[in-house]
Amino acid sequence: MKILVINVSLRPQSREKLFPIGLGYITTAMKNAGFVFDVLDIDAYRHSDQEVEGFLRNNKYDIICIGCMVTGYKIVKTLSLLIKEFYPETIIIVGNSVATSIVNTLLTYTKVDIAVMGEGDETIVDLLETIHQGKPLDNVRGICFVKEGRIVSTPARPLIRDISKLPCIDFSIFDVDLYIQNSRISVSDPLPIPREEVRALPVNTARGCVANCDFCYHVFKGVPYRYRTPDSIVGEIKSLIGKYSLNYINFWDELTLFSKKQTLELVQKILDDDLHFYWTGNCRANLFNSEDDIPIIEKMKEAGCVGVLYSLESAEPEILKAMNKRMTVEQFSKQTQLFHKAGLTVWTSLVLGYPQETPETIRKTFECCIQNKIYPSTGYLLPQPGSAMYDYAVKNGFIIDEEEFLTMMGDRQDLRINMTSMSDTEFEEHVLKWLKKCNEELNVGLKDDQLIKTQYFRAKK
Repeated sequence: MKILVINVSLRPQSREKLFPIGLGYITTAMKNAGFVFDVLDIDAYRHSDQEVEGFLRNNKYDIICIGCMVTGYKIVKTLSLLIKEFYPETIIIVGNSVATSIVNTLLTYTKVDIAVMGEGDETIVDLLETIHQGKPLDNVRGICFVKEGRIVSTPARPLIRDISKLPCIDFSIFDVDLYIQNSRISVSDPLPIPREEVRALPVNTARGCVANCDFCYHVFKGVPYRYRTPDSIVGEIKSLIGKYSLNYINFWDELTLFSKKQTLELVQKILDDDLHFYWTGNCRANLFNSEDDIPIIEKMKEAGCVGVLYSLESAEPEILKAMNKRMTVEQFSKQTQLFHKAGLTVWTSLVLGYPQETPETIRKTFECCIQNKIYPSTGYLLPQPGSAMYDYAVKNGFIIDEEEFLTMMGDRQDLRINMTSMSDTEFEEHVLKWLKKCNEELNVGLKDDQLIKTQYFRAKK
């Protein structure tokens, strides 16, 4: 079989080129199972639409695999139409949240043949072997496909309980040097070394999240949070440093640090193995809560931690409750004080636009960021299928046609749906006003309105 894997570009205008962690695991599983395949990395090389079309027209494949978040539905639809126009017999397989969260829409309105549901490491190998052997797809667990005009869902595949036993990503499948060179753009200030010296790659330490925020959707939502052992994580980092001379690691998870015990075990392993690299990761917003926790944070710094990301989202208690955040503004501020006291940077994100949002709640949220000396990654609420807020938007008439909504989805720094009582203009004006205020108060130095709006924007994973 001739197989192609496509990495789409969700943000072609961005200078950042982030390594596709999910697709990395999938392609590693394929390679380890003995499958030979090509990779069309649209995001890495920023291929134009014309270049992609020319490649697909001139190269015939039996199977094409695409991994994509739900925000890229329109891209997947366009690609599948192109592929089938040139080669109708090509089998198109799609995974990640664009498959898991909207499988009926995906298989009804696009030319995709098979959707891989949830965790795909084992499913993709089973699926490719089944296709190669000409056996019925009904025997493959964890997929959906169209059969005789109806969508067939096979039984769910059991979770991989011990993700420490998964093979580490084989970065050589992609243009790893390109991603390393570009990493100096994507790492956040402040930097412990000159930006031009940064050599970074992402490392995934966990799958899922202990929280269940109402606005969030990911392919591991609703399943147990699983995390790797310190030996597994540090072993991978040691190998990557040896292969690629890395000096910086981005722990790329929904949640990296979830308990004090787990945090201490990881940083102690880094110290015991005498590894020297800088790193960032995500943690709970209420993980550390007293002065007694400062020694743990200081040990994180000793082990190379530059800073951590945890989300405020809103400083309005009513909105936090609606989000199911299970934290308070006071806890967020206390933890931030502890990190600052220990000399570590804090990054945070905001989700603006819950139905309870008002000019006053916007003010409170940005003033909290100013008081805590954080310029926030700011985005508007973008209801994602599979989340409680998506169900709310449908129930209350904000989303009438799912397929129409999916085709207009994109990054959250642009207002795409407004469920507040404010007009679009009023809402956006208040947000920009307070972003400017943050810029001035925190001396960020951004002068252009669009830069103020997007400079520290990071799309939710």
